[in-house]
Amino acid sequence: MDNENNKTLTAEQEMQLRKPIEDYVGEIQEKIDSLRVDGSNRVVSLQSEIDAIKRDHGLTKEEKTAQTEEIKSEMLKAKAVEAKNKEEISKLIADAEGYLKAHFNKDYYQAVKESCSQEYVAAQKKYADNIAKLEQEHKKTLAKLTDHKEIKNEKYVYKNLRFDAKMELEKELAQIKDRRHAAIVWKYHLIDMLRMSKFTFMQMRAQKWENYKYTFNRRTFLLQNGLYIAIILIFIGLCIVTPFVKHVPLLTYNNVLNILQQASPRMFLALGVAGLILLTGTDLSIGRMVGMGMTTATIIMHQGINTGAVFGHVFDFTGVPLGLRVIFALIMCILLCTFFTAIGGFFTAKFKMHPFISTMSNMLVIFGLVTYATKGVSFGAIEPSIPKVIIPRLNGFPTIILWAVAAIAIVWFIWNKTTFGKNLYAVGGNPEAAAVSGISVFGVTMGAFILAGILYGFGSWLECARMVGSGSAAYGQGWEMDAIAACVVGGVSFTGGIGKISGVVVGVLIFTVLIYSLTILGIDTNLQFVFEGIIIITAVTLDCLKYVQKK
Repeated sequence: MDNENNKTLTAEQEMQLRKPIEDYVGEIQEKIDSLRVDGSNRVVSLQSEIDAIKRDHGLTKEEKTAQTEEIKSEMLKAKAVEAKNKEEISKLIADAEGYLKAHFNKDYYQAVKESCSQEYVAAQKKYADNIAKLEQEHKKTLAKLTDHKEIKNEKYVYKNLRFDAKMELEKELAQIKDRRHAAIVWKYHLIDMLRMSKFTFMQMRAQKWENYKYTFNRRTFLLQNGLYIAIILIFIGLCIVTPFVKHVPLLTYNNVLNILQQASPRMFLALGVAGLILLTGTDLSIGRMVGMGMTTATIIMHQGINTGAVFGHVFDFTGVPLGLRVIFALIMCILLCTFFTAIGGFFTAKFKMHPFISTMSNMLVIFGLVTYATKGVSFGAIEPSIPKVIIPRLNGFPTIILWAVAAIAIVWFIWNKTTFGKNLYAVGGNPEAAAVSGISVFGVTMGAFILAGILYGFGSWLECARMVGSGSAAYGQGWEMDAIAACVVGGVSFTGGIGKISGVVVGVLIFTVLIYSLTILGIDTNLQFVFEGIIIITAVTLDCLKYVQKK
């Protein structure tokens, strides 16, 4: 370093600061490597040999077994060596990491960080001086010119020079940023060698945080999270305003539970349609599926003989044990919803019909059939003891929330840990490429629709239990918009192949919280639709901007 005030490091000076750490840790690394030769390294090598034998189609089953057994006997020896050296290696790793903890920041990284800070300031000053010089020269040149075309050319040249200066600044700033990041990365490179990539939880979190800071882009962040930030601010505003307007606090334990209760059945619907949106589709029949499921469940679990008729027939399930009625109602809800989603899925997958048309047809057929069959009447209440069986309250906690949590976990597993889930993303992203790679586009599409039907059936059954019946053909009207909107706000893109279960959950909660808050404030239902519409168009606009940016 030149003097006390100038803390800018040259590349050679940085290497000099790094050398003592590199030497100390490098010496320990050599000891560890020597201990791993006949232990861990040998185990990895032998495992690779076993994997190669399994893939070798030129060997018979007996030959594979014989060679594998021979290698496994050697592996046992290698694992014994590995176990023997494990404690000593752990001590050496602890020694190296202790040294890094004591010296990396103090003796190396802080100096690099301060150097980068000074370089940043110097780069900004250089840019400002350059711009001032260009402006001064531009003014002098303009003062000498009289011809309009020459003046126009000079302004064009000046604009380009300013742009070049800006690009040069951004280049220098990127290099400074890279240098600081490289210093951190070097530390984890040393740890990576010591631990053979088996980082601790805190080390992994620290690396992720560093990478997030390094790759952070304000524009991208606002595109991805701007809507959530705005909604959170609106909710905070509602929490502040509600006590003054309605003289009751909004954010209470009971209100939170009420919001989660309302969101739980809708979570099933959103999770179902999310898979269809992932395939660049949709489902306009969700609300009518809910009405059909509610009616079906209410008829089966009705309190006493049904007061309404279906195609002129009055059902009486009072002689069936309560538990069987509950299970039968669930099965019928799932079967009916799955039957209709499978029809929509078949026309979509087989004839390349847009889901908008196939599901709109479903919507009309379901509503027409249920209304005609029941004359549009409500079937009243179910047995009052049934909700206590399906969704009991445990110390005031509504267990319907646990049903939703279970659904989230199962669908997350299907999307992220199964072949079907991976194929779902592949077909949604590029169906032609997926077909070429051997994926059945028809099978995946049908699977997504059937899964949606199962979830709709479950959701309508739970809603029946939550509302203690009152099933009718008109119930659930408009719910399809809420489910689709929740997915869109949660980041499930209509461009296909993009979306996360966590986003769906956030989307459902956002809409439920917003509607609940506006209802408590006494905002007219029609105005609530306005708020929903604004949120939807904003979410889709941001999604389109992200897509255009990628293109």
